[in-house]
Amino acid sequence: MTEPALSTTAQGTLPIQSPSDSIEVFAGRPTAVRLYGPTDRKLARPLVLHFHGGTFTNGSLDDGGAVARLLAAAGAFVTSIDYPLAPAHPFPEAIEIGYAALDWLKGQRGRRHGADTPLFVAGEEAGGNLAAAVAMMARDRDPEAVQGQVLVAPVLDPCMASASLRDASIGVGGCPLACGWQQYLSCPADISHPYAAPAAAVRLAGMPPALLVSFIGSPLHDDARRYAARLTGAGVQADELEVAADPRRNGGAWPDTLQSQVRQFLAAPVTQAVTTR
Repeated sequence: MTEPALSTTAQGTLPIQSPSDSIEVFAGRPTAVRLYGPTDRKLARPLVLHFHGGTFTNGSLDDGGAVARLLAAAGAFVTSIDYPLAPAHPFPEAIEIGYAALDWLKGQRGRRHGADTPLFVAGEEAGGNLAAAVAMMARDRDPEAVQGQVLVAPVLDPCMASASLRDASIGVGGCPLACGWQQYLSCPADISHPYAAPAAAVRLAGMPPALLVSFIGSPLHDDARRYAARLTGAGVQADELEVAADPRRNGGAWPDTLQSQVRQFLAAPVTQAVTTR
């Protein structure tokens, strides 16, 4: 997969602080992470816990590099987590690891970045599902923990009944995404669990603000749009941005409008925190 380009200015701010590292969110169980962002930690910058893409059964930190760099170019310190994959680790293992990593990152921000530093979750494809689920867990367990969520072409609906999936001629039978859902949701009852299928959640009120990115022509296009509409209907700020094509697929550049909107979305809580001090 070709890495999308960023602006020259953005590229100059993106050293990888740690190409390979690990954190221990559960005793005796190290989890690999990769850190992105400016080396100067004195400035007020948001923290982002990022979940790489895939179909629940595949994907890696390398695959998440494009979106992680996009977030870092927007001014964030990004921790990209190598979450456990199905079928060896079905629901809810990945989101429990993810929430534990969020809790770990929350503890780190006071020591390294300042207690008022805003914390976001982000992810693409299956990682977008996990990010949305962890945001929902935070709403239920620690409502002030997450200030926003950035979901890029998220996989949210196990029913796979959207028009964009039908238009892409992807059926429930021979699709890697369908197989991924089947392996991830090992128990049939999990299909209705809101943490497994955020799009099916009955209660969305109280969720953190969201920025949802969809790609025109993508099979996952409608998942993002429908979730944005449901969040808005529940009184949650949900900004939606349609992009003509996924630059990770075609070797193009991230559109300037996307880079700008991600930057503004991540900066809003930082501005509010500085203003209210």
